[in-house]
Amino acid sequence: MQSHRWYTPWLLVGPAVVWVAVFSLWPFLNTVVLSFTNAKPLRTPQFVGLAQYTKLLGDDQFKYALLTCLIYVVVCVPLLTILPLLLALLVEKTIPGIALFRTTFYFPVIASVVVVALIWSWLFDSKGIINQALQFMGVADKPIAFLVDRWWLLACAILLTVWKGLGYYMVVYLAALGNVGKDLHEAAMLDGAGAFRRFLSVTIPSVRGAMLLIAVLIAVSAMRIFTELDVLSHHTGGPGGYDMSIVMLIRQAGAGLNGNLGYAAAVSVALFLLTLIPLVGIALLNREKKVKS
Repeated sequence: MQSHRWYTPWLLVGPAVVWVAVFSLWPFLNTVVLSFTNAKPLRTPQFVGLAQYTKLLGDDQFKYALLTCLIYVVVCVPLLTILPLLLALLVEKTIPGIALFRTTFYFPVIASVVVVALIWSWLFDSKGIINQALQFMGVADKPIAFLVDRWWLLACAILLTVWKGLGYYMVVYLAALGNVGKDLHEAAMLDGAGAFRRFLSVTIPSVRGAMLLIAVLIAVSAMRIFTELDVLSHHTGGPGGYDMSIVMLIRQAGAGLNGNLGYAAAVSVALFLLTLIPLVGIALLNREKKVKS
């Protein structure tokens, strides 16, 4: 039997390595280098050391953007960790017509987030359906400033993110629930455990790995939130820019011929470090779990 030559594996992985190096590794390293310069379009960059990071620490706009992303994480992680699990438990049963319900719940995932955000902005506009319905029912005397008030705008964006992500994480939970042995539930029923007790003692421990993975994915996505807030705020970041996310701040700082590419790169590096926190957290949890086992 003739063995392959030493360079055969490199021929197979070579295109992927080149792709990652050109479109991922090199842009990342270039961003890190730019963060230590005062780079601007059509201008030779000059090394300024930690000046951009010093500016970052004193920038109130960055603090507002960081607060917005942290609120997103705190609210979205529990909602998109628990609600899809409950939804998966609801649709995992094999009954006539259940495929239709699964498709209906998954439909928002395949819809364009820009289109959905535009529809959302029409719904929550001062003359939109939501305000008209609230006034018709006598709940509100005047239109509620959903897309103008800082906190209402953030709440609408979070609601959009949760609604759009339910179906995706539901599918992840359905895959995890498929590996849960029915004998565990049957044993718990024989011991007199009710539905809620079985949910706490059997279902949750069985899908704990999927829950950790989903929580990390949501946390990283929430830190990188952009489209929902950008479309709902009409690209302004809300009143005073208080609802601007970190990615929106990067776009704002680096846009135009006078854009500060060095500062935008520094904010990008800061965002990268922030997204590492949940990843490092789950790595430590998995490490401790392996040590205990």
